[in-house]
Amino acid sequence: MSAAKSVRLDKLLANLGYGSRREVQGLARAGAIRLDGAELEDAGDRIPLDQDLPDRLTIDGEPLDPLPGLCLMLHKPLGVTCSHKEAGPLVYGLLPERWRRREPPLSTVGRLDKETSGLLLLTDDGVLLHRIISPKASVAKRYRVTLDWPLAGNEATVLASGTLMLEGEERPLLPVRLDVEDDTHCAVTLTEGRYHQVRRMFAALGNHVTALHRDRVGGLALPADLPAGDYRVMAADDVAAVFATE
Repeated sequence: MSAAKSVRLDKLLANLGYGSRREVQGLARAGAIRLDGAELEDAGDRIPLDQDLPDRLTIDGEPLDPLPGLCLMLHKPLGVTCSHKEAGPLVYGLLPERWRRREPPLSTVGRLDKETSGLLLLTDDGVLLHRIISPKASVAKRYRVTLDWPLAGNEATVLASGTLMLEGEERPLLPVRLDVEDDTHCAVTLTEGRYHQVRRMFAALGNHVTALHRDRVGGLALPADLPAGDYRVMAADDVAAVFATE
């Protein structure tokens, strides 16, 4: 078995957002950093980057934040934007302030618009992010839709045909599955992620979306016990579920 990769303590903690390397050195001198209960007085020391490190290393008595490779599921509420720079409330404001200084940074896996709620994934793993959003992966997303007017009855057939054109585009949508719940409520499952796709495809069908909520990405469902605005660190099984098919 190969030895675990090692990293300078000051570099690790700086990349996790605990402060500059100078500030991390100050934490070490103050006795705030402990590994297996023993003080680490020199932040220039190299430590093994074991996966159990967050269980063994403490900062001011608190467990170390998750290591790089972090993946989160977040229940996005209405009124927040999937952006680092736009005005108004941002999804990153729902995370611990220190996590917003991580390097590599956390990024959303795709986006939900300001008026769409539901399951949003975030990760600092660029390879994983691109694997999820790649068209080759065909990761399905399911949305719960509330409509302004009753369904006409032919929408499921049109959406499944793969022939529906959106305004201003030159190629039709890939087939979309529609499951009717009642006259004005349905669920749609799609594998593309075009700009405002669900809203625009119902507009193309002569209807208007009044509420939109994503409850599933791949085989991963939004947990019923995860309130709007809260997040959860994803385990390996959760990540695998994203790529699972029904």
